[in-house]
Amino acid sequence: MSETREPVLVVEDATKRYGAVTALDGVSLGVAAAEFVALLGLNGAGKTTLFQLLSGLFVADGGSIRIHGHDIRRDPVPALAGIGIVFQQPTLDLDLTVLANLRFHAGLHGIPRALQEERITAAMARLGLGEMAQRKARELSGGNRRRVELARALLHEPRLVLMDEPTVGLDPATRRDLLQHMLRLKAEQGIGVLWATHLIDEAESADRVIILHRGKVLKVGTPRALAESAGTSRLAEAFMALTKPPEGGANGQRNAER
Repeated sequence: MSETREPVLVVEDATKRYGAVTALDGVSLGVAAAEFVALLGLNGAGKTTLFQLLSGLFVADGGSIRIHGHDIRRDPVPALAGIGIVFQQPTLDLDLTVLANLRFHAGLHGIPRALQEERITAAMARLGLGEMAQRKARELSGGNRRRVELARALLHEPRLVLMDEPTVGLDPATRRDLLQHMLRLKAEQGIGVLWATHLIDEAESADRVIILHRGKVLKVGTPRALAESAGTSRLAEAFMALTKPPEGGANGQRNAER
């Protein structure tokens, strides 16, 4: 995390267990204002569990989470008010129009009606949704639904945006467009972004990459620095080297765990 920019997220030694399974094991990370951080990990690395803790859906068993200075355990209301979230699974009401979905969300955040219309109009214009206001969400493509979810996440002007595998199911061109939208928003509005993904090409655009594997942070750095530290020229090669299975494959892993 940059020392010259205000931290919007600080996670220290976060741990989460489900019975005998440790989903997160002492995870520490941070995101600064106007910083795009990619949380890169294979499926099952713990990315979604971490996002569940950051969004207040579950409580960590240990460690601390601070969002814009507010501890999520002690001061959950101001902490959660400072984030916008796009979940991995779609969350729009498909029977409502785009405008109705956005108005409903704005109402939940207590945004006055006059200000709602101003922010909704600006968000739809910024994300190319202006002509879709009266269309029902179920009529939209997957990419446009994601844009609506992003517009919704930004209405209350959060300092931090969490994107949990937001491009799942989208075609390559739409994935690229959504990523570029977030990079522009980060630069123009100074928003901190934590983007969880298992797709290495998405992480290559980040200011920093956090590699999460089996519930632990393995490495943190710029895409170039991570590649160089692994003695490779590409982030993909560094990621594969860091997360490769132990010798002996599944049997080797079982033996190592005994």
